[in-house]
Amino acid sequence: MVKECHIGGKIRQLRETLQMSAEELAGKCQMNPAVIEHIETGELLPSLAPLMKIARALGVRLGTFLDDETQGGPVVVRGGQAESMVRFSGSGPVNQGELDFYSLASHKRDRHMEPFIVDVHPGEEKAPSLSSHEGEEFLYVLRGAIEVRYGKETRQIGEGDSIYYDSIVPHEVRAAGGADARILAVVYAPF
Repeated sequence: MVKECHIGGKIRQLRETLQMSAEELAGKCQMNPAVIEHIETGELLPSLAPLMKIARALGVRLGTFLDDETQGGPVVVRGGQAESMVRFSGSGPVNQGELDFYSLASHKRDRHMEPFIVDVHPGEEKAPSLSSHEGEEFLYVLRGAIEVRYGKETRQIGEGDSIYYDSIVPHEVRAAGGADARILAVVYAPF
């Protein structure tokens, strides 16, 4: 089940609860108000970087956009049983979905890390559209291979390999070799 519009609805709900206009939120995020409105209606599919800016502006964790019911104790997700999938843009502020995120902790309250299984699909060849945000990321390739553009460097990361980096440095993750890949991704974004 894909939850593309679910995130936009959560953003709108949080924004309205704070009695904040879309223009005010856009100003705090340094984004165009029309982009905020299109994200909220589900017309635009954001990547993680703008979602992190929106979360910070609203004073919530990134995971808040994925949560439904939360619990304080351990959260167990059995193999292949991630409840739902959220599609994010692969790069830039808005793009065709190239990354399918399966949350591994969507019900864990007060978490500081966001663990995901991510299916990385090949996209059309285009100039890199690097994004950056506060925090760190850890990626472990479960199947296939990915290409990580990090600053001015590009690295090929294959099955069984991992990479850990500061996500403030502009970066992009893409499928390598024109084939799908599956990774474990843990994203830490300071609140």
